[in-house]
Order: sequence, then structure tokens, then C-alpha cells
Amino acid sequence: MITDNNSAVQFTPERVEKAKEIIARYPEGKQKSALLPLLHLLQEQEGWTSPEGMDYVARMLDIQPIEVYEVASFYTMYHLNPVGKHVIEYCRTGPCCLMGGEEVYAHLKQRLGIDTGQTTVDGQFTLKEVECLAACGMGPVFQIREKYYMHLTNERVDEIIDELSK
Repeated sequence: MITDNNSAVQFTPERVEKAKEIIARYPEGKQKSALLPLLHLLQEQEGWTSPEGMDYVARMLDIQPIEVYEVASFYTMYHLNPVGKHVIEYCRTGPCCLMGGEEVYAHLKQRLGIDTGQTTVDGQFTLKEVECLAACGMGPVFQIREKYYMHLTNERVDEIIDELSK
């Protein structure tokens, strides 16, 4: 099902066409394979993957909503709550911590005045803890969208925040 006039969340006409293209990539009966790209499409439009949006995607793919929730909650790239303009995903694994990550992340939280999972009052930044960014030799590391920020120091964090705040 591509159109769903009963849903609080619906794709724009352009995204409906894109969703049709994505679903058509997969053989009949294997439409669930389109789940990840449709969740990306949803998040691009809405800014996050709301329960209503996940239900909409489930109906589009003719699968159970729980199947969508399981996938969206497994991957840290999907935001299950509204987020700020810049989502800072910071690595909390051993290698980053050994390279000073705990001090850098404490500074980042203090600088922004928020904790993990929170968004700044101005809606600019959300902090999200992730398990690994696969940059173990370059820690401490965080990622904003597709861009990695490596070898972080408190001074470098301040420069990044200042630049993104403009």
C-alpha cells in the first residue's frame, strides 16, 4: 500500500514516488527488504522516526508494525524521538575512552548544557551515545550526519560547536 489517507504521517507525493521506486527493487513477497531505505525516507521528511511514521511504513510494506519498531530501535541512525538540527553521535567504546573520550564528552555536555539523549533549548544540538563508529585508531570521535570528527580535544569541540552554531 503506497497511499494511506488515514495516517497522521504521510510521504509527500515526491517521496511516495521514491518509495515506489525503492519497493520495486525487490522481488514480489520480499518488500520488507525496502524497510531501511523507507525509514531513511521517513526520517528525512519528518526529522525522526515517530511511531505514527513507523506504522505508515509498515502499512506500505504490508508488514507488522513491530517489525518496523525492531529495526528502527536496533540501529542508532534512526531517531526515535525528535532531535535537533545537528545530532552529535559520540562513540563510548573502550578505544575512544582510552584516548581521552570521557573528558572530551564531559566537556561537550558541559558546553552544550545537555546530557546524552537531550536537545539544546534552541533546538540546534542533540547528543546521542553510540556503541562504535569504527574509527578506533582516531579517537575520540563523534559523527554529525555523514561527517566524522576525529582526534577530538576540548578546544576542537569548541571550534566545531562554534562553527555549527553560526
